[in-house]
Amino acid sequence: MKTLQVTELFSSIQGESTWAGCPCGFIRLAGCNFYCAWCDTAYSRGAGRTMTLAEIRDEVRKWHLPLVEITGGEPLLQPDAATLASLLLEEGYTVLVETNGSLPIDMLPAGVIRIMDIKCPDSGMHEKMEWSNLDQLAARDEVKFVLASRTDYLWALEIMQRHDLSRRCAAVLFSPVTGWLEPAELAGWIMEDKPPARMQLPLHKYIWPGHTRGV
Repeated sequence: MKTLQVTELFSSIQGESTWAGCPCGFIRLAGCNFYCAWCDTAYSRGAGRTMTLAEIRDEVRKWHLPLVEITGGEPLLQPDAATLASLLLEEGYTVLVETNGSLPIDMLPAGVIRIMDIKCPDSGMHEKMEWSNLDQLAARDEVKFVLASRTDYLWALEIMQRHDLSRRCAAVLFSPVTGWLEPAELAGWIMEDKPPARMQLPLHKYIWPGHTRGV
């Protein structure tokens, strides 16, 4: 029977992506291959608890929510994350998968909405991206740049333009790192340059300030 290592399961308000504000169930899988300087889910690097796919599905059913996100850590480190996504799609859920873009996203089944978190220079992980993933993005997918500085912002603009991301996928999201970049400063840059991107604040951090798990 197929299993996954799970850090936590919870339902909350989706805080990111174009689905922000929607009630959503979260499946946070254990393990990560990145060590971002501003990581806010370092606890997910641990081993987690072993759960069968059926056990996870049964927990998801209890939430009575149409929207589910598989996240991490880095969920694609566990190949059966794709199997879980297929199972949830068959159950009729809208399935989001957030990935750091270092592993092939084409392992995910058709129908999944892939949200790629493109790591910027200040994260320390930008050189570990698998850039061929950008060619796999579809019209329903989204990309997110989490920005810690002006350097990150200018780099994100260049990547967005070079890969024509605003035409390739559903949304390009710019989000400031909490405590590193003031939202008003990022807003000012966006208003000046007017890139085809959407500014986004991590909604869950404003609803539940100080909470790092289960939100």
